[in-house]
Amino acid sequence: MHLDALTPVLVAIALAVVVIGWILRRLHQPSVVAYLIAGVVLGPFGLGLIENQDAIAQFGSIGVVLLLFFTGMEVSPRHWADIWKVIVIGTLLQIFLTLALVWLLGQVFDWAIERILLISFVLTISSTAVVIKLLQEWNELASPMGQRLLGILLVQDLAIVPMMIILGRFGEQTDSTAVYTAQIVCGIFITALAVWVTVKETIHLRFLQEFKKDQEMQLFTALLICFSLALLTGISHLSTALGAFVAGLVVGSAKETGWVQHNLESLKVLLIAFFFLSIGMLMDLQFLLENLPAISGLVLIAVVMNTLINLIILRSFRTSWRDSLYGSAVLSQTGEFGFVLASIALTAGIISDFSYQMTISTIALSLAISPLYIGTIRLWTHRVQLRA
Repeated sequence: MHLDALTPVLVAIALAVVVIGWILRRLHQPSVVAYLIAGVVLGPFGLGLIENQDAIAQFGSIGVVLLLFFTGMEVSPRHWADIWKVIVIGTLLQIFLTLALVWLLGQVFDWAIERILLISFVLTISSTAVVIKLLQEWNELASPMGQRLLGILLVQDLAIVPMMIILGRFGEQTDSTAVYTAQIVCGIFITALAVWVTVKETIHLRFLQEFKKDQEMQLFTALLICFSLALLTGISHLSTALGAFVAGLVVGSAKETGWVQHNLESLKVLLIAFFFLSIGMLMDLQFLLENLPAISGLVLIAVVMNTLINLIILRSFRTSWRDSLYGSAVLSQTGEFGFVLASIALTAGIISDFSYQMTISTIALSLAISPLYIGTIRLWTHRVQLRA
């Protein structure tokens, strides 16, 4: 009897997620934590049942694209016009305050400027995938605080572009001018498209009338818009998630496709699970255990620093203490784009292989503990509100 090599892997993934998820549900933890732990257990540094990390990571990347696509369909860009100061100015303040604090640490430990920039950038970027997933599970994405946090995350994603450019300049890149030009042109186009959708609020995709009674073709047309814009921003060295989000704005504003999200929900759940599985597989348990004090210290510093900085910024915009603390906890983790920045830094010779492993281990552990930390702060702030 012939047995497909993929079948045992899928059984192992499903079994691990169900068992771990059942245990964590009883502890009132979100499914994200189950995916991360399952990735650690099944990955090459755990039981070694999954060796092809790249395939899982690729499926996970598609999941993030779909997550941002659906998020774009759900948000109301016009609402952001009322809170643009928090979103834009707040994010810029976060970047500069983080840079200032890391620069002071760099003076003490005699860090080179490029190392200071790398650490600052990695600390600044929160995890879009983790935050959106948690807010959706808690039905808070459409809340005023959820909209603020989503706006901040998207501005952070835009900030990735200059960060990559700055780090890349420390390496030897011969095509930098072409890359910068592509980023600028694509950035202008994507911004203009988002502004157009915001102003129009409701649009009609006339070509979908050709498939008026064929929902399958409408579904694939929506996916074509999603992945085309993701591809455009990707090949322009921007975030594919950014292109997918704007595609979501376009499709969400078109009344012809109001049912698309429901039809793709199950696929999104599956692919998002693969994304978090791939993050869990990055955690080299042996390296983590050998350097646990240092990595734990780095994670603690990152979480505390991000929480305090974001708390100060949100309070400065007259957000309540409860919402400010909760929002700062949500943004406290280091994000998945930190892996990209660390890879650029390694290629550019900014950090050594050991420092690279320390960086990705810190990011992965930060992502892993983030739902527990956020959930704890959320529970505490809700109890304080009830007692008030």
